Amino acid sequence: MTLELRHQTTAPWLTPAEYWPMMTAATAELDPPLGAIYLPALAHNAFEMLRRANGTTIRVASKSIRVRGVIDAVLALDGFEGVLSYTLAEALWLAEGDEQHPPIEDVVVGYPSVDRSAIRRLVTSPKLAARVTVMIDAVEQLDLIDALLPPSQRENVRVCIELDAAWTSRVLGRLGTWRSPVATVADARALAEIVAARPGFHLVGLMAYEGQIAGTVNEPANKAMGTVVRWMQTQSAAELAERRAAAVAAVNEVVPLQFVNGGGTGSLESTSSEAAVTEIAAGSGLFGPHLFDHYRHFSPAPAAAFALPVVRKALPGVSTLLGGGWVASGPPGVDRLPLVAWPQGTKMVAREMAGEVQTPLTGPGAAALAVGDRVWLRHTKAGELSEHLNGFAIVDAEHVVGAELTYRGEGQVFL
Repeated sequence: MTLELRHQTTAPWLTPAEYWPMMTAATAELDPPLGAIYLPALAHNAFEMLRRANGTTIRVASKSIRVRGVIDAVLALDGFEGVLSYTLAEALWLAEGDEQHPPIEDVVVGYPSVDRSAIRRLVTSPKLAARVTVMIDAVEQLDLIDALLPPSQRENVRVCIELDAAWTSRVLGRLGTWRSPVATVADARALAEIVAARPGFHLVGLMAYEGQIAGTVNEPANKAMGTVVRWMQTQSAAELAERRAAAVAAVNEVVPLQFVNGGGTGSLESTSSEAAVTEIAAGSGLFGPHLFDHYRHFSPAPAAAFALPVVRKALPGVSTLLGGGWVASGPPGVDRLPLVAWPQGTKMVAREMAGEVQTPLTGPGAAALAVGDRVWLRHTKAGELSEHLNGFAIVDAEHVVGAELTYRGEGQVFL
């Protein structure tokens, strides 16, 4: 099916006692485990992201979706353009397209690649070399490409330099993900000069991902911690805006850049306020995972969720789900576990939590469940949910109106 996203005037997800039973009724003929996307919620999230970006183009971060039908639908909206992929192999697959999915003609790989077979495919195809941009942060990544095929025997490679966006506080230390060694304006210019002078490469972009802003919750349960995080994010955003603008200016003196990418779902407002940024990479906000329940400045709808069946009752007050250990990446903790969205009044058993083969639930909500009932859960993150499913049922107007395959369902596992 071809998904179409329209502006929404209602928000049934704001009333859980109506929303989740509706999802249960709509998918009643499907056997769990199953994944479902509520199409109006997906549309709401897409248009909210555009509003928050305030006119800055959004590049779809595919790792946060991993469903080609959803990516196609989002890219059909004005304001979304291009994809940020997470591996080169995935980028080539998206850029090639097929009979059901049009080729995506602008794909930036978000991370450096040492996948030799994928690099060979890229550099020996004029079509793919024109559509895909690789990420680098060191000369060694250029060397690897040249070692496979010298410039005289291959296509020119489009290159984006990643600028480290972390912030170092005198009190808190380094804050942000450990990514690029290119941290200063001088670092960025030096690497740009090397790329510009080197045959076989075409410098087209600069990227900086501020994970300490975009990917860090700023309204946690601990109010004191929330105050600290928001202070950190304000200070970090100010420092990065100045440094990123200077780096862009310095690189533009070497080679005029086609794009400057930054941010993520959690930083659409602050990143879009920077004149030097031409686009923001974001995708998690489309599905609305439960990580985003703890941000102060936005609250996406729970568009994607999964249902697991109750298969046993160890005690009248204990309902056990089949499976459930769909744990999110990141620092180990309770916040990495799926969240029971419905029924309310349930909790996991401390000594088992979410398990590979079963997840016992207790509490009044669990006591009311019977064998064969289903429980709705939300993943901590967005695209990682797609790695557990072959596809999603698409729900609209209280009915299943179609289905969309995940990457896994199409036989693709990139990472």
